[in-house]
Amino acid sequence: MNIKTVRYFVGKMLQVEAALLALPLIVSFIYQESLSQKLAYAGTILILLVIGSLLSFKKPEPLKIMARDGVVTVALSWILLSFFGGLPFVFTGEIPNIVDAFFETASGLTTTGSSIIPDLSVLAHSSLFWRSFTHLVGGMGVLVFALAILPSHGSESVQLMRAEVPGPVFGKLVSKLAHTAQILYMIYLAMTAVLTIILVVFQVPLFDALLLSFGTAGTGGFGINNAGFSIYANPAAVEWIIGVGMMLFGINFNLYYFVLLGAVKDVIKDEEMRTYVGIVLSFTMIIFTVLSITQSALGVPIRSVFFTVSSIITTTGYSTVDFGLWGLFPHVLLLLLMFIGGCAGSTAGGIKVSRIVVYFKSAIAELKRMGQPRRVFVPTMNGKPIDNKM
Repeated sequence: MNIKTVRYFVGKMLQVEAALLALPLIVSFIYQESLSQKLAYAGTILILLVIGSLLSFKKPEPLKIMARDGVVTVALSWILLSFFGGLPFVFTGEIPNIVDAFFETASGLTTTGSSIIPDLSVLAHSSLFWRSFTHLVGGMGVLVFALAILPSHGSESVQLMRAEVPGPVFGKLVSKLAHTAQILYMIYLAMTAVLTIILVVFQVPLFDALLLSFGTAGTGGFGINNAGFSIYANPAAVEWIIGVGMMLFGINFNLYYFVLLGAVKDVIKDEEMRTYVGIVLSFTMIIFTVLSITQSALGVPIRSVFFTVSSIITTTGYSTVDFGLWGLFPHVLLLLLMFIGGCAGSTAGGIKVSRIVVYFKSAIAELKRMGQPRRVFVPTMNGKPIDNKM
């Protein structure tokens, strides 16, 4: 393992986090929060800049990173970013225990969405912002974000991207890896901005709209208040908007790039995307039908079923109803959705729909071979033979 290279890249990542923490610091000024609140973020930024600069002050020559170095760099980066990202919570006293603060930040960056905060009203606007913003940063991967904004390191960045990007297959949209990361993040941020604007149009306050969009885009699902959507002027519309948003962020971002290039027909033919949308819509209708027959007294509207299905399959975790009352069969379906997850190359978690498709196609091909052992059956994905790497 090349320790100098790992040290250099980890140092750069700490500097990136310092830059990101400038945003909640700005929020603390906008909302005229206490001096201690501002100092908590300013102090953390200073700590990150000092340590990051010490680690990355000397660029290794030649700069080479192997697959193992990429994995170690990503693992160390996630741990350190979670630790230092939790310091503002400790400094402000909002989460006095460093372990709890680490848990909260790690949950945000990994878009897990679990929280140790029972009452969100204790958090200042800046801390609420930072907490949800970790979803936005972690959704596409912190290293992907770094590759999009840091100077290109050529082929050396490939190992970092391979170690970081979710899904079974990694590929470049354009010739340069940094440009690929930039394209993905521009699409990601543009979709987040559009979602925010739509929420504002439906009378959601701008700050809340931003935070809800962060959680939806990163498929993380941190709550931003104790009352949920009920505090907004049109909670039903918000439920539809967030539900559709979660589903869209669970689709491979490469497909959105192809849409921009005008290859809409190819996108529509994409097997993973069609399977994913089919699963969401069919499971929504099945669960809604079952509830209408067996749990009619609950009066669960179809929008809440769709919202729950989108939330579960993308592993976002937002909830607007108590689906614990839905009965055994809907629970089994929701559990299945949780394992399936979203599409490869999206912010969603889970096994990934592409792997499920490949599994079934490979199983069918194997069954055919058993019946006709002399014939060659090659499973395909989007008309191409399936790569063994999947």
